[in-house]
Amino acid sequence: MIMAFNKVRKIDNLVEINNVLVSVYNKSHLEVIINALCKANPQVRLFATGNSFAFLKDHLPTDQSSQIVAISDYTGQPEMQGGVVKTLDYKIYLGLLAETYNPSHQNDLRLNKAVAFDMVICNLYPFDDVISKNDISFEEARAYIDIGGPTMIRAAAKNFHRVAVVCDYKDYQHLAELIIHSSGKIDLTTRFTLARKAFYYIMQYDIAIANYLLEFGAEKLKKYYEII
Repeated sequence: MIMAFNKVRKIDNLVEINNVLVSVYNKSHLEVIINALCKANPQVRLFATGNSFAFLKDHLPTDQSSQIVAISDYTGQPEMQGGVVKTLDYKIYLGLLAETYNPSHQNDLRLNKAVAFDMVICNLYPFDDVISKNDISFEEARAYIDIGGPTMIRAAAKNFHRVAVVCDYKDYQHLAELIIHSSGKIDLTTRFTLARKAFYYIMQYDIAIANYLLEFGAEKLKKYYEII
């Protein structure tokens, strides 16, 4: 059986950044790209998870604080204890994967009162850094396996037709300059380049996890856990 899929025929070269999804562990230089977005488009809305939300509140002028929306307020679901679930929500992925010129997708956005996200700024729990510590336990390492982050990055990268995905803080300065120069828009070539980088980033992340689990070995589990 052949899976039915949408064939996108028409896309925009320039996409205006109106709605941004922010969920970052490493907040280094985040203010650089955020300030550029707000300067280029004073009406831009920033949807952010817990600590990212707090960071934005602290780094944006008071008169722009109303533009910051907590993800839990947007989705209507609280974060799961320990931050295990924050962004795995239909409204979020509808906003990431909806196609601009697909009437059905646009209708779904309206029916669910969802916004189309134009940019995702996301980086992942530092799994490699955590497992490099000699005294790290298996459970501590397991806790740093990011779920929502890679899923958001993949969804945004897949829909590079419309969404710019930013997962490397080293790109912030260049993108900030581009955003200012283009009056708050991102071009197709840049979106495609960012998407390619995002998939490579996730690949490296997953390989690190797979290698760690392989090295730990299944035989150690019975010694590590109380098996009931």
